[in-house]
Amino acid sequence: MKRILRRSTLVLIFTIAFIVGIGFFTVELVMGAKDWIAQPYNAHVSGSSGLEEAGKILDRNGNVLAETVDGERMYNGDEGVRRALLHTVGDNSLNISTAVQSKYRSLLTNYSLIWGLNMPQSMRTSRDITLTVDAPTCKTAYEALETTGCKGACVIYNYKTGEVICSVSNPSYDPQNPPEITEENQSEYDGVYLDNVLSSAFTPGSIFKIVTAAAALENNAPLLSQPSICYCNGTETFGSSDVHCYGWMPHGSVDLRRAMSESCNIAFAHLALDVGPEKMQSMADKIGINSSFNVDDTPTAKGHYKAPETDDNVLAWTGIGQGFDEYEDKVNPMQMAVICGAIANRGSAMNPTYIKSGTGGILEMMGIKHNESHNLINSDTAQKVDDVMPSYTLGGVNAHAKTGTAEIDVSNNINNAWFVGYSTEADCPLAFACVVARTNGIGDNTARPIVDAAMAQAAKAVRGY
Repeated sequence: MKRILRRSTLVLIFTIAFIVGIGFFTVELVMGAKDWIAQPYNAHVSGSSGLEEAGKILDRNGNVLAETVDGERMYNGDEGVRRALLHTVGDNSLNISTAVQSKYRSLLTNYSLIWGLNMPQSMRTSRDITLTVDAPTCKTAYEALETTGCKGACVIYNYKTGEVICSVSNPSYDPQNPPEITEENQSEYDGVYLDNVLSSAFTPGSIFKIVTAAAALENNAPLLSQPSICYCNGTETFGSSDVHCYGWMPHGSVDLRRAMSESCNIAFAHLALDVGPEKMQSMADKIGINSSFNVDDTPTAKGHYKAPETDDNVLAWTGIGQGFDEYEDKVNPMQMAVICGAIANRGSAMNPTYIKSGTGGILEMMGIKHNESHNLINSDTAQKVDDVMPSYTLGGVNAHAKTGTAEIDVSNNINNAWFVGYSTEADCPLAFACVVARTNGIGDNTARPIVDAAMAQAAKAVRGY
């Protein structure tokens, strides 16, 4: 009798679990139908790539970036625009998971769990999506980046509204005529499906000095109360080994302003030790280096900063944006643009967005609001960092910016070249970040010209002329 009772109890438990599981699956299928159909592995549900009935994707000025013509997905008539916006718009393969066509395929096609793609016309909503990006700016930035022959990224966004004006990643290809990637040409397209603006992290080099400066200023580092931080001879021993300035160039006596403008490694090594590992770690965490930033509903890659507690030499190198092994610094391009925007915006970071309008209020459907922000650093610290940032004129726009050259392979002169910063003009509130990875160039002569060209176009897009 006891055996029968135990068996009955087990059968009852399994039956209840089965019913609950079926109920949960049904609810998830109904509530998450749009997410389910949007997955690349479900492209067969609506035919080849599921884009035969997809609506238009437009840039901020109404330029068509993608549309369906006679059942065939067509992309902008300018090959340069197509290549520049591959990672933002996507292609028919849906291999670029962060692209609009991959993420919002169900909204572009009006897919319904009940009707599939055959929803009556009277029930259909608009299937078009207008993006915040400016096609001419993206083309200009991409063509400048492509001339380097290197992997990289360039992003410009409005730090007052959050609108992403420019977002380009290299390597790329023409979505209208996609290449056949084989073993023979695989190295040429290595990482081509990855959007480096959102999904990659790179060693930052001297752009990380923005974080070290913020840590020193917020914590009133003792060295800042002296006439100069140090006397730079181009190289100095910290802990068990030397730290050197780029090219071993001596800078002499330097205060914080000059240390930033001339990118003196020795001065920032001293500041990192003066602030100490705990406060360096606290600032890196607070300003978002170890966090992921949300762009609409897509998280960026996280950066990395870990302050060594006992090794002065490694702490010194992390303070200038290098580090070693588990202590190697990493940052994401979009992340750096947001951080720079927060400095310009007196500590307030505006959440970036690619979606301007479309498909019946797409942002609201995702629970995302325009003009949402959060504080990264306090306003006094942001003001003090802004006061010591180097000044530039980029595409005719006044800006504060920082170059960076991360030494990846010293013996072969291979670097990550960076240029990050923000406009200081009220009618052109743009923050930017550009990285050219594994190049023989440096930030000033490799990344800066890309931003210079792109900012000229971005300013026109924002100012409306």
